[in-house]
Amino acid sequence: MKKFTSVLCAAACVLGAVPFTANAADGDKVYGTMNIPYADFYASELNNSVPVDAVSSATQNKWKGNATGKMGDDGKWQNGGLAAGTFNEEGENGGGKILGVTYPVEIAKADLEKLSDKMNFTELSEKPVAYKPVTVENGKASFGKLVDSDGEEKLSGEMTVSSLSSWGDYQINVKGIPTNCDIYGVIVKTKEGTDYGMRALENIWRNGAISWGAGVKEKEPHGNVLSSEHYKSSQGQTITDVTFITLNGYSTLSGQNGYLPIKFADSINVENGKSGKGSVTFDNFALPSDYKAKGEVADGFGVSGNTVSYNNAQPGNYTLTLSDENGKYSSVRGSFTLTTDSIPVKYSDGKLVAADGASLTDAANYLKNISAVTVGDKRYAAGRRGATIIDSQTGEVKLDAKSGEENVFDGSGKYKLIVEATGYEKNYEFEIGEQAAVTTTTTNTTTTGSKATTKTASTTAKSTTAAKTDSPKTGVNGAALPVAFLALAGVSALTLRKKKD
Repeated sequence: MKKFTSVLCAAACVLGAVPFTANAADGDKVYGTMNIPYADFYASELNNSVPVDAVSSATQNKWKGNATGKMGDDGKWQNGGLAAGTFNEEGENGGGKILGVTYPVEIAKADLEKLSDKMNFTELSEKPVAYKPVTVENGKASFGKLVDSDGEEKLSGEMTVSSLSSWGDYQINVKGIPTNCDIYGVIVKTKEGTDYGMRALENIWRNGAISWGAGVKEKEPHGNVLSSEHYKSSQGQTITDVTFITLNGYSTLSGQNGYLPIKFADSINVENGKSGKGSVTFDNFALPSDYKAKGEVADGFGVSGNTVSYNNAQPGNYTLTLSDENGKYSSVRGSFTLTTDSIPVKYSDGKLVAADGASLTDAANYLKNISAVTVGDKRYAAGRRGATIIDSQTGEVKLDAKSGEENVFDGSGKYKLIVEATGYEKNYEFEIGEQAAVTTTTTNTTTTGSKATTKTASTTAKSTTAAKTDSPKTGVNGAALPVAFLALAGVSALTLRKKKD
């Protein structure tokens, strides 16, 4: 195994000028670091005539995260930023560009003097383990293939390929990547003989996740435009090797067989429909003529031609996945929503329970599809990054709910809540409080163009909120349901649960 130099990983790229020492020079050669643009860094490494571009980022901070990692006092590696070892420039509106990497180089003293742009050359006190040799012609630097003094490290791991990534047209995930060191670059090699250089942030993520656009997907979830010219030819090729470049040199995972299926579209359009029994159609005109399509949605759904049919489907979001049984082309997905104008829950005794005539399955489906809750004048999104105001399993209204450090309920004792749920055309309104009337209001919101119209119908029972001892017995339609029953409802709902992205 390759000798590991964790101290070098943490300290080789010294940002301040350091005087030359005997160890930092070899005859007329000197060692330092340079800000090397990606195109120059990869030019001698790849069999690919299309240069590697800089990375444009519309986000505020991720492109700035170029601090290198280090070994902590506890002996554990502390990762650098998401763009560790890179250099950048600020753009407009808070965005910026990652231009390339700050990497060790070897250059003749005389050539260093001839450089018109010294590319932020910073002297090193010791000869690095790995470096780029630099030659100068007409005052301009050229960078040779990386010199790896310890020799290439052979990785023992595995790689998986996906063509259904949010972050690009293709994504590979590599297990067994180099650890305890920042990754400055990645080279993906194919059986067809073309190599692809990967860059921080747009391509290289943590934990061995690498993605790229090949000309079909235009943007990733943050809104950043994917630069695809260098990667377009990867469609239909087969990955054999993945090489990671660190301050220790090359580390390569070889012997892979990762086919990159040809992509023809990023997604397909599927019409929305009504829940229960019915069908929706999708646009299959983009499919290649030799695409042998197999469609899949969820249990209870069938796909034939360009039609998705279903029985007893609950309201909510669904995903249609079309795959090519011949394996030549990429799978493609389309999302659609099945809706209802009924509300299968009501408020009782501090929680949302099954409404009169609604089943436990209906109520459980509503709870897990809650997308937002408005308390008073403030709307709170639900979900992993939102506020949990209504428990998605039990229906309990969480009076101790927080949004960040802020309490959702301020202690005033009386609150109006409006619940939104995906697939449910009407919102559900109710009030809670020690002496609040039990009010159930349904709000039907329709959108035409950019205008929203709201119609409200209210029913108010002039009584205080039911105490636990006043709760109706379970088994009666609309009765307040114990936690255990709603938990079981969540389990039974799984048989009809929609697939998620």
